[in-house]
Amino acid sequence: MASDTTTTQLAVATAVPEAAPRTPPISVIGPIAWMRANLFSGWISTAVTLALAYLIARWVIGFVDWAFINAIWSVPNNQTQACRDLRGTGACWAVVTEKHRFILFGTYPYEQHWRPALVCVLFVGLYIVSAMRRFWRKELALVWILALTAIGILMWGGILGMPYVPQERWGGLPITLILSTFGLAFAFPLAILVALGRRSKMPAIKAICVLYVELIRGVPLISLLFMASVMFPLFLPEGMNIDKLLRAQIAIILFAGAYLAEVVRGGLQALDKGQYEAADALGLSYWHKTSFIILPQALRLVIPPLVNTFIGFFKDTSLVLIIGIFDLLTAGKTAIVEPAWQGFGVEVYITIGLIYFCFCFAMSKYSQGLEAELNRHRRR
Repeated sequence: MASDTTTTQLAVATAVPEAAPRTPPISVIGPIAWMRANLFSGWISTAVTLALAYLIARWVIGFVDWAFINAIWSVPNNQTQACRDLRGTGACWAVVTEKHRFILFGTYPYEQHWRPALVCVLFVGLYIVSAMRRFWRKELALVWILALTAIGILMWGGILGMPYVPQERWGGLPITLILSTFGLAFAFPLAILVALGRRSKMPAIKAICVLYVELIRGVPLISLLFMASVMFPLFLPEGMNIDKLLRAQIAIILFAGAYLAEVVRGGLQALDKGQYEAADALGLSYWHKTSFIILPQALRLVIPPLVNTFIGFFKDTSLVLIIGIFDLLTAGKTAIVEPAWQGFGVEVYITIGLIYFCFCFAMSKYSQGLEAELNRHRRR
């Protein structure tokens, strides 16, 4: 009898399906819950949210009307009267259409514009390849050497049937990419050496590194560019001259190296002391301990401030305009000097701003993904 009861209970238990998992109501989690908690939590919050939404909607509608609906995209033979007849009610993108080559490539010979255009493509390709971790091998250095050699050949020319173009004719986006890429590529290892030198136990090395950092960080980049452009040639031997672009590049490297050194030093100080003691306990030499244990962990900790500094210096390359180098911003400003296009600078600056935004936003998003990937073990 007992076995029959047990069998009946097992059959009933088997026949009854398990209850489906219940999900929380949308009023507790999800976007609706977030909006209720952050945008409509009270009557003041609701009023502020509605007022801001109204103002943003008005601005977006006005911008769409100005930038797209009432805009003029091209004019025949620089006849800008149609743009002036708009009287600010619409954008005159024709200035970008007509001057885009000068904005992007400066005074580089018109018929040779394919060369700086290919240089920009090579730079972007190098950035993409270098960002993929599966390519982080020794061969990547060879790829960079070959690509930079090709970039130099394309920009200078003089071989392979390409006419020679002096650096004075370079300008636009290639100059910005050259200054920022070479500047950060050389400044980063310099910053690591200086940061290690500031923590050195040798007084002479430490004093030199401290003096370098404090001296460079104590003056603006503009002053360094002026020194490199005006004062530095006075100390050279008679008859010797260094190209203006190279002098500006050196000034940017020194300036970026000092700021990056402080970021790296912050990562070294933030690292737990036990990591140093464990490396010493293994009997590793100073350079082995630094290269394989200390630096990888320290740099992982300071990815956000490092990329923030990279972004800042990518934009700071526009300061070279004060010494007469035609970077992207300078080329844009010069493009609207022509009387026919004066008064349409907003459209040019918006275009240049979008170019800067694309590069800076890509760096920011990549750093976020890299930081999450390298720090995944901390969330376990």
